[in-house]
Amino acid sequence: MNPGRSEIIDAHHHLWRYSPLEYSWIDDGMTSLRRDFHLADLERELAVAGVDGTVAVQARQTLEETDWLLSVAEGSRLLRGVVGWAPIASRDFPVILDRLKSDKKLKGLRHVIQGEPDDNYINRPDFNRGIKALAETGLVYDILIFEKHLAATIEFVDRHPNQVFVLDHIAKPPIRDSVLKPWKRNISELARRTNVCCKLSGLVTEAGWSTWSDADLRPYVDVVLDAFTPKRLMFGSDWPVCLLAATYERWFESLSRSINQLSPTEKGGIMGGNAIKIYHL
Repeated sequence: MNPGRSEIIDAHHHLWRYSPLEYSWIDDGMTSLRRDFHLADLERELAVAGVDGTVAVQARQTLEETDWLLSVAEGSRLLRGVVGWAPIASRDFPVILDRLKSDKKLKGLRHVIQGEPDDNYINRPDFNRGIKALAETGLVYDILIFEKHLAATIEFVDRHPNQVFVLDHIAKPPIRDSVLKPWKRNISELARRTNVCCKLSGLVTEAGWSTWSDADLRPYVDVVLDAFTPKRLMFGSDWPVCLLAATYERWFESLSRSINQLSPTEKGGIMGGNAIKIYHL
């Protein structure tokens, strides 16, 4: 880190040991992701962008992956925290949570709500029972949804006023179609809940992969800047998924341009300071 500069934290990336069965979401249009992505691969990207630390986020729903990510983080000064997976809706969740929370690098949990057949899964009683237990630990819950889940998510968040939530990928609006409604209305309503923060991540893969420009992304960035304010926004690369549409460096530079009009304090928060506070890095 350069003296006088705030730390830059990538609050959202993945690591994986690829297998077709365990990463079935990587479809035929994503062949470039069908390989291993390890910490050494990421470190090369971070060095170019000048990133000081990261948060690794689960990519498959197994405790095995959570334990693996924590083991990688244990030996890394760069990997500051892990958002893992655990069976939140299970009756066994409190026991599993008690084991996981003892690892200081576990900063939160996430469930792939966007992959559930039930669009209202997030409001299931068993899942909410688990979130209530999570709230007692101080761990963050990352919300992974599509735009269509925003209304249900507002209802969900209102059930847990003492839980810190982080919305991933600005709820995946239809950027490639240049459509803002009803996403803008719903995400602005969600942002009124001050226990919800948001990651500026995953935008390029919701845009046209080979055609996107800063101008395509800017209206969506502006909406969340207004809704969450710079105090509740975080930079995330979504690497290596971002490679479908952009290099790590290209997304980093695009986001930097999109927030260039902000004050140094506000930019420093988005690019690292907020992640340090929210995830207790």
